[in-house]
Amino acid sequence: MRRAGRLEIGETATGAAVKAGRARIVCVAADAAENARKRAQGFLTGRRALYVELPYTKEQLAGALGKSGCSMAACTDFGLSGAFMAALAEAEPDRYGALAEEMRRRSGKAAYRKARGPKRKPGREPNE
Repeated sequence: MRRAGRLEIGETATGAAVKAGRARIVCVAADAAENARKRAQGFLTGRRALYVELPYTKEQLAGALGKSGCSMAACTDFGLSGAFMAALAEAEPDRYGALAEEMRRRSGKAAYRKARGPKRKPGREPNE
């Protein structure tokens, strides 16, 4: 998914994705420093992305994403975010069930908006 541009890895890229409004979830490693957690939560202040504290260490996260020393990442795709949250909820339903349900709701809402097409001003006919 890195090649598809659906993941932003690292503090700087995650912050940029959140500020641009592209981030759907922000994932933070379980052993991330307190400063990194506060920074991630600060990025999300006033934003619509979900904050997810992962059950994985920085080392495991870095190994999976292919970037060393990585403590946070942002996912910018509804489908990937929903699938990831569903997998986490399946493994630990008590901890991630509510977040997975919220992500499912948001994904459905986005799919509905996409199916309706672009907004049109009242009284105007589309160009044909």
